[in-house]
Amino acid sequence: MVKARSTPDWVMLGSTLLLLAVGVVMVYSASAVLAFREFGDSLYYLKRQALFAALGIAAMIFTMNADYWIWKKYAKIILIVCFILLVAVLIPGIGVVRGGARSWLGIGSFGIQPSEFMKMGMIVFLSKWLSEQQSSITQFTRGLLPPLGLVGLAFGIIMLQPDLGTGAVLVGASLLIIYTAGARLLHLSYLGLVGILGFVGLIIAAPYRLKRITAFLDPWQDPLGAGYQAIQSLYAIGPGGLVGLGLGMSRQKYSYLPEPQTDFIFSIIAEELGFIGGSFVLLLFTLLVWRGLRTAITAPDTFGSLLATGIVGMIAVQVIINIGVVIGMFPVTGITLPLISAGGSSLTLMLTSIGVLLNISRYSR
Repeated sequence: MVKARSTPDWVMLGSTLLLLAVGVVMVYSASAVLAFREFGDSLYYLKRQALFAALGIAAMIFTMNADYWIWKKYAKIILIVCFILLVAVLIPGIGVVRGGARSWLGIGSFGIQPSEFMKMGMIVFLSKWLSEQQSSITQFTRGLLPPLGLVGLAFGIIMLQPDLGTGAVLVGASLLIIYTAGARLLHLSYLGLVGILGFVGLIIAAPYRLKRITAFLDPWQDPLGAGYQAIQSLYAIGPGGLVGLGLGMSRQKYSYLPEPQTDFIFSIIAEELGFIGGSFVLLLFTLLVWRGLRTAITAPDTFGSLLATGIVGMIAVQVIINIGVVIGMFPVTGITLPLISAGGSSLTLMLTSIGVLLNISRYSR
């Protein structure tokens, strides 16, 4: 019998709200120059971020108080809707192209990104499926291939947009759920080899990805082309030193660093707030992931444990990829920093997901 509901994990909630506050401040600092040049209003991105942060907090409060078992009941419907939206994006006249990727639905500057919904939809469905089929997960064909096939289908549709960053987060979080559910490491290792071959195929199919790989290895080979973003990111991080240049004093946001308010916002944080500021942000993420893992371990049932694992995995993988790109450890790919980067659907969905995680923590043993 599941225990009565208690208070949510206050450490998790506090670290979430602090990250969100840092994000609102840094979005304004990083985007003021760009917003004034493009829209004649230096507060443009700040207003949007504040609006979506408010919507996200409202959604987080709702999911924090709505018992997480309701997601299990509607998991199949949620996944079907996510697939429909994901396919709709690819239809000319319906999907909107932004940043070279057809991954948006909407009108004008407002829109939703169905791939963001798919991440959470897949986590909910896999948690339900594997909690009910846990006894067969050690079998390759009957237990492991069906969920992996579903993940592969979603990843393939996302890659048609294309959006490698979101696809990588989806696969990473899904594999973590599958492994936690009891899949054999040997089976996953074999499939990892197949995944590497598939990744090579993706690179061959799109030459621009190969340029990103070579730019990652030596960005100074093409400083004005494929290596430009990586170089400008490092130019931002380097001068930051220990304490930074000061809030609002970034030089790279003056049209040097592309996407300073989204994909490369951590570069601006490091430049303006230095090693101390960057470390503080990483500490908050560490607290969030730690308390999330604690919630997964102490969840009252298998579904709650897998659901919490997937949400934590989604956050952790996205943070690792984003900061890895910013500091030059990974090739450049378009992915935001959770709770920090400017965003609409990504920010709202992340807060909604954390609300679910907080609700699970209310039932922890």
